[in-house]
Amino acid sequence: MKEFLTFPEIDPIIFSIGPLSVRWYGLMYVIGFIAALWLANRAADRSNGEWTRDQVSDLLFFGFLGVVLGGRIGYVFFYQFNLFLEDPIYLFKIWTGGMSFHGGLLGVITAIIYFAVKNKKSILSVGDFGAPLVPIGLGVGRIGNFINGELWGRTTDVPWAMVFPTGGALPRHPSQLYEAALEGLVLFIIVYTFSRHPRPAGSVGGLFLLGYGTFRFIVEYFREPDAHLGLFGDFISMGQILSTPMIICGAGLMIWAYTSQSRHAKTA
Repeated sequence: MKEFLTFPEIDPIIFSIGPLSVRWYGLMYVIGFIAALWLANRAADRSNGEWTRDQVSDLLFFGFLGVVLGGRIGYVFFYQFNLFLEDPIYLFKIWTGGMSFHGGLLGVITAIIYFAVKNKKSILSVGDFGAPLVPIGLGVGRIGNFINGELWGRTTDVPWAMVFPTGGALPRHPSQLYEAALEGLVLFIIVYTFSRHPRPAGSVGGLFLLGYGTFRFIVEYFREPDAHLGLFGDFISMGQILSTPMIICGAGLMIWAYTSQSRHAKTA
């Protein structure tokens, strides 16, 4: 009989002090925020006065609120509304897991628009500045999902298949780690490297949307489809359908950015 990996027994609570518990899931977001702050401050120091560290702190604060509030509200209202009606406090139980990327994305976009208007900056330029910071949070967030033993993948018999406590007795893809690698590490390297050189406004943000949408589309082939969303046919999941507009918008934004730059260069 073929043997598979067993999910490591990781206590989701790191330590407790009285009624206060520090959880790995929450710690992942703290790590992501600190890493993004360090990276953003370095970028601000190289911006020749275009950005200040105070502005970076404000942007990340609003962005963090957008991720947490948008992601949690989106998850609860889109996917677990019945639980919310039964227990409204469930909305605030972030440590139990359950965040919607698309809700978080809408929250971040809202934060970017608010910050740009407040500081009289271009929305596209703010999006370009923040885009390389997002994959960091995505990567550590997926590691948090893995520690929580949630969002596991489809059943498989690959050598690294894993049996998750909440996934039944069948071995599954550790798709959280696939996402941490692609949507986190690889996407960060691509977007950060691209942003290191002068680019037309909107192109860095467009590359992030294109990259995330593409990687999410790929990983969906290995991730167990959300039961409440269902599966469209035998090949396309709802996650892939939701990622398609991101791919289209990201590619379109990059094309527009470079076309606009070329047009301005000709008329200059």
